Amino acid sequence: MLTKPIIEVINVAKRFGSVEALTDISLKIMQGRVHTLLGENGAGKSTLMKILAGIYPPSSGQVLLYGQPMLFLNPEQSRRAGIAIIYQELSLSRNMSVAENIYANQEPQRFGIINDKRLLKNASALLEDLGIMLDPAQPLSNLSMAQRQLVEIAKALSYPSQIVIMDEPTSSLSDNEAEILFKIIAKLKKQDKAIIYISHRMSEIMQISDDISILRDGRFIKTLQKDKCDINELIALMVGREMKDIYPPKIHKIAAETALQNQAILEVNNLHKQDVFNHISFNLHEGEILGFFGLVGAGRSDIMKALFGMAAYTGEISIKGKLVKIRHPYDAISQKIAFVTENRKEEGLSLAHSILNNINGVNFKQITHKTGIINRLKEIEIAQSAILKTSIKTSSMDELAGNLSGGNQQKIVLAKWLESKPHILILDEPTRGVDVGAKYEIYKIMRTLAASGTAIIMISSELPEVMALSDRLIVMREKHIVKQFDQMQGLTQEMIMFFATGVHSNKTNKRTS
Repeated sequence: MLTKPIIEVINVAKRFGSVEALTDISLKIMQGRVHTLLGENGAGKSTLMKILAGIYPPSSGQVLLYGQPMLFLNPEQSRRAGIAIIYQELSLSRNMSVAENIYANQEPQRFGIINDKRLLKNASALLEDLGIMLDPAQPLSNLSMAQRQLVEIAKALSYPSQIVIMDEPTSSLSDNEAEILFKIIAKLKKQDKAIIYISHRMSEIMQISDDISILRDGRFIKTLQKDKCDINELIALMVGREMKDIYPPKIHKIAAETALQNQAILEVNNLHKQDVFNHISFNLHEGEILGFFGLVGAGRSDIMKALFGMAAYTGEISIKGKLVKIRHPYDAISQKIAFVTENRKEEGLSLAHSILNNINGVNFKQITHKTGIINRLKEIEIAQSAILKTSIKTSSMDELAGNLSGGNQQKIVLAKWLESKPHILILDEPTRGVDVGAKYEIYKIMRTLAASGTAIIMISSELPEVMALSDRLIVMREKHIVKQFDQMQGLTQEMIMFFATGVHSNKTNKRTS
C-alpha cells in the first residue's frame, strides 16, 4: 500500500452565491481502502464529490492526484484522470437498453457506426464480471429502481479508473443486491483502487469501511479508522448531538388482534397483473403501519402503483367497506390516498419548480378561490408550515427543488402529500438517501400520523427499519405474498429473510416451497 495518498483534498471551499456549501475541507484518500464520507443531508458530501468529478470547480483550495495539482473543468477530464462516480440520482435514459446506458458515449464503433453486436457482448461480459444478473438488451424502462441502480454501478465501472466514488449506491437496493455491490468493492480493493463511499446506512458503513470522515454543515469534523470507533460515536459527530434511540417509541400501540377484528379502511382482494404481481390480498386498518418487505423484483412497488392508479389491475379494492375502482391517480387522491414514491426524481417532484410549488402541487383546492384564482397568502402559509413540520433545510421556499440534497427533496415529497391530509398513506422507501437524523424526523412523523388514525403502508428494503416501525408485516417473493406476520414481537431478521428468499439461513441452500 502506498504511504502517500492517491488523492488529497486541501482546504477546498465551494460557494454558491452567498451560500457556502463547503468550508476548508481537507481529506487524504489512500489506495486499496474504502474511505466513507458521513454527514447529514446538506453536509456537503455530494458537493465535494462533484468537485472531484469535474461538475463543480472549487471556489478555493486544491485537489492533488498522485501529488500533482489537478483542476477538473468538466466530467470528461475527471474520467480521463481515472475517477469514476456512481451518482445517488440516476443518470440513465429510460428509452435505451441496459447495454446502451452502460456504454453511452463510449460505444464500440467502426467508421462512425455503432457495432450493436459488440456492444451487447461487452455489456454482457461486464455484467457477468460484476455478478449483476441482467439482460443487456432489456430496455431500462422495464427495470425496477434497484435494477437501474445496478446498471448505474456497471456504467461507472465500465470506465478505466483508479478512484471510484459511490454516492449512496445502496439507497435503492435490498440486502441481497447490496451484497453484490460489497463483493464488487472487495474486488476493487484487491486491485488497489481507492473507493470513496457515501451512505447513511450505519450497518453497512461499519461492514465495508476502512476510514470514515465526518462532515457537518459543510465543514470537516474528524477522520476515524473504522476499527477504532462505534456507531454511537459516529452519529454524535455527524449530528452534533447524541441519538440514543434511532427509532422513536410508538405514541399509541396498536394491538394486532384487536385491529384485525375491526373494519378495515382498505381491503385488497385478489389484485392481479400478469407477470407483475399475482393474486394479492391483504387489509389495512386505521392507525396501523403495515410493512411490506421483499427482494428486488418481488412486486411490492408495482402493487402500490396499482393502488394509486398508476397501473392497470384486476381484482377488487374496497375503502371503508365500499368497492372502488382506481384507474388514475386522481381517483386515488379523491379517495384520500397519498403515495410517496421511491423514485422522487421522476415521479415525486418537479425539480425545475420551487419548494413552494411542489408542496402545493396536489392541494389546489386549499389555495384557490371559488373563481379559480390562487390565494397567494394561503399558498405561502401552507408552504411555510410544511417546511417547518418536516424540517426541510432551505434558505427560501422559492428555491428550486432540484438544488436541494436528496434527503431534503424526499422531505418535500412527504410534505406535499401530508398537506392533502390523507386517510391512507403509502410510503415506498421513505428514507431512501436520508441521513440518520432526518430518518428519525420521518419516523416521528409516521408515529404521529398513525396515532392520529392515518393508515400507513410502508415499503422498505432496510430490514431493521421495517421491523422496528411495522405493526404487521407482509413478506413477498416472486410477485406473491408468501407470509404475513400479525405479531412483530419475537420476530427475527432470519425468519423474515427465510420467507423473502426461500432459502434457509444455515447455508444449506435448501429452498422452501
